[in-house]
Amino acid sequence: MKVAINQSNYISWRGYFDMIRSVDLYILYDDVQYTRRDWRNRNKIKTAHGTKWLSIPVSVRGKYFQKIKETTISNKLWNIRHLKTLKGSYSKAVCFPFIENLYLTANFETISEINFHFITAICDYLDIKTEIVFSSDYDLTNEHKTDRLIDICKQARATEYISGPLAKDYVDEDKFNNEEIKLTWMDYSGYLDYPQLHGDFVQKLSILDLLFNCGKDSIKFI
Repeated sequence: MKVAINQSNYISWRGYFDMIRSVDLYILYDDVQYTRRDWRNRNKIKTAHGTKWLSIPVSVRGKYFQKIKETTISNKLWNIRHLKTLKGSYSKAVCFPFIENLYLTANFETISEINFHFITAICDYLDIKTEIVFSSDYDLTNEHKTDRLIDICKQARATEYISGPLAKDYVDEDKFNNEEIKLTWMDYSGYLDYPQLHGDFVQKLSILDLLFNCGKDSIKFI
């Protein structure tokens, strides 16, 4: 059983979905602290005038230790505004009706619910069959970063844990070895450029840019 554990991101880049595709079980790590100015509630698209952030407004004032799953939306018209921006750059895309429907039905209270809505729908569109659940579905008491990840892996009966390379700064590989769980680092290199609107190719944009440019063929570039 291959397992990955990662925080939920808003319309994340193709590497995020590559990781989902590479495992049997993908666990959204949403019972950890929400981090500001991060990928939880924002991502970049490309316009005729360059890259642009799409950010979902969330309630953070005075809530320094709230978890991702507790972070609520502060402006319920965010989806209409994002959709208007997307129409300005990608309205002629074949898959635009699919994305439009995702936004029009994204009427949720928390960023966690919104991200799950987009992640699961996009996986379905790309025919990615990986099961996606939340870390809060597991019984977790250990607060040490590596031990907590191992607890989840053991409860999920993982034989291999796939991790992003940035986690090398804090993950204790020896602890995974001691539990006989293979630790594999995700490799994000080697992605092919895809046909992209609006000038020179820009890397690491939201998955939406790939979908709008390539539709169902997007899976070839993941």
